Amino acid sequence: MRRPIFVCSLALVLSLALLWAVPNAARADQEIPVKGMVTMLELGADYCMPCRMMKPIVAEAKKEYQGRAAFVFVDVQENRLAAMAYGLRAIPTQIFFDKQGKEAWRHEGYLSRENIDLVLAKLGVEKPKAATK
Repeated sequence: MRRPIFVCSLALVLSLALLWAVPNAARADQEIPVKGMVTMLELGADYCMPCRMMKPIVAEAKKEYQGRAAFVFVDVQENRLAAMAYGLRAIPTQIFFDKQGKEAWRHEGYLSRENIDLVLAKLGVEKPKAATK
């Protein structure tokens, strides 16, 4: 009679440990969200066409917002646990975290640079100055 309770308890403890560890394991080389900084997390995959279309847009934003906002990409094909941890329903999904690390905004699908700038502005990140030519 005690064995089923033990097995259920063990399964519950392991599940909770997994859910706690997964966001931290999503990218071993970078904390998500980045402490003290507005963070855009993009969950996608290399085979995904909208994800590939966003790659140069996010790379440009990452360069222009350097030091003011963080941009992290997690390939959910390589890291399926991240998809579970963030409640992923579609790719790409962009999750914006405020400076305190709380989820502030979520979007599924292609997201334009203009919309990235708008969300970052709403989160208090100053827009990069236009390059002078």
